Amino acid sequence: MLLDEDLTDLCDDILAGLPRSDQRRRGREYVRGLLLARGRKSIRNIAAISTEPAAEQALHHFVSDSTWDWMPVRRALARHVTRLCGARTWVLHPTLIRKAGTHSVGVGRRYSPGLGQSLNAQHAVGLWAASASVVTPVNWRLHLNEDWLSDEKRRRRAAIPDDAVTQSLGACTVETYLELGAPAGELVVVDAREMDVEAVLRRLRAAGAPVLIRVPAGLRLVPAAGSAAEPAGDLAATARHQRRPVFGLTASPPVLAGTVAVRLPSTRSHDPLLLVELSAPGRREPGQLWLTSRGDIGLADLVRRTALVRRVTDDLEATGDQVGLRDFTGRSYRGWHRHVTLASAAHTVLAMHSRPEPALRRTS
Repeated sequence: MLLDEDLTDLCDDILAGLPRSDQRRRGREYVRGLLLARGRKSIRNIAAISTEPAAEQALHHFVSDSTWDWMPVRRALARHVTRLCGARTWVLHPTLIRKAGTHSVGVGRRYSPGLGQSLNAQHAVGLWAASASVVTPVNWRLHLNEDWLSDEKRRRRAAIPDDAVTQSLGACTVETYLELGAPAGELVVVDAREMDVEAVLRRLRAAGAPVLIRVPAGLRLVPAAGSAAEPAGDLAATARHQRRPVFGLTASPPVLAGTVAVRLPSTRSHDPLLLVELSAPGRREPGQLWLTSRGDIGLADLVRRTALVRRVTDDLEATGDQVGLRDFTGRSYRGWHRHVTLASAAHTVLAMHSRPEPALRRTS
């Protein structure tokens, strides 16, 4: 069965660094359970797939109380995905994970801009590797607020490490990319409308990452030919008559793109950026505004990469829920991180297995 081959191939690769054979076996068992268990991917349902005695207790210990470090596994997963599908884009994607109770680590009232209301939820940031055929998560961070970090009882109960500190959403998002040690030079895509765009842009570029960032209309930018900062929406409006259709897309209706050379008010004039407005013909309201440091990318390629944000959102709802990315019900910080690591591996198996072209196999 090809799915079993993909599972074995991936687990042999990404779990090879775990120090004990029983940990490698439990990891493979957990990923397999995430792929095959019916309903919510609780540890009980995952253990039901196993034929081993006391599987539930063993898997609970492996995820919540064992000593293995999830970051080497995630780095191996990123290398695996990059090698097999040629991922050339990293998508940073904050997401809310609804929760019913108050004990899951990081849970609280969180505002959802998309829904226009507050939810009882965890706030997590995922880093997704993306190619033309595959999107899959390879790293995660929990955005912990002051309610959790200042409460010693909650911190102790959830085993939140001492080095976890309060961060803005933008800082947490950037750290999700930086801590993985992703290869510099590949484009980083992020919707930063709810973040400090300048801070996000500055830190990513300092790390050598070319960026494509969705920005709010009120972000102040300096046109390349000017000296005074203006709102991005106003700059895009003045160049709207120069918009042109983007060819080479399958989108319907077609996409119109207008571009303006700009810089941030806090940077020097020789540090140029490109402001891009994307809209549909005949629409009077402002289109999407994107800021990029890669002015050499063709507009068709740029538009395809902006669409990766929506693709990740849709994939999280479909494949992500299929493998239980949002299903962890435990209370511990370590348990959450280990679960989403293994769920990301299961997600990768499905993504690689279902992509249009035949899966590439490793060769010895």
